[in-house]
Amino acid sequence: MGVWRQIAEYLYLKKRDPNAPRSDWMKYMHGMNRISIVMFLIAIIIIIIRIVIIPLFK
Repeated sequence: MGVWRQIAEYLYLKKRDPNAPRSDWMKYMHGMNRISIVMFLIAIIIIIIRIVIIPLFK
């Protein structure tokens, strides 16, 4: 499975494979990965705002 497909599944952009095994530990791992991806995207947005947007208003 490709990296982009896995990220799309984490963010509910693509349906997961129905034949893939699903255990409680897998759910926990996917949940943590979802949280880390969202936090990373929020951090990137904050960095862009601080570096690009705020200096435009000074």
